[in-house]
Amino acid sequence: MIVRIMGEGQVSLADSHLTELNKLDDELLAEMESGDQPGFRRTLNALLDKVRELGEPLPDAALEPSDLILPAPEATLEEVREMLSDDGLIPG
Repeated sequence: MIVRIMGEGQVSLADSHLTELNKLDDELLAEMESGDQPGFRRTLNALLDKVRELGEPLPDAALEPSDLILPAPEATLEEVREMLSDDGLIPG
């Protein structure tokens, strides 16, 4: 799957990592619902770090359609809320 981190670029990520990423996504949703701003920031950065760690960066010139779009690290709670689906940022 191709994942885009807004403002950074794209990475290729194996579908087998979705379960691990969904745990962080669930934490992020809970922190957003409770209004836990420090927890939200910490978990958003952990999620993005995990995608960077597990994924293989695509060249900047590659223009692959993204299967998943994640917010930039500096995104606000309100900006991320606008990006959410019923499943959070990561489907499944």
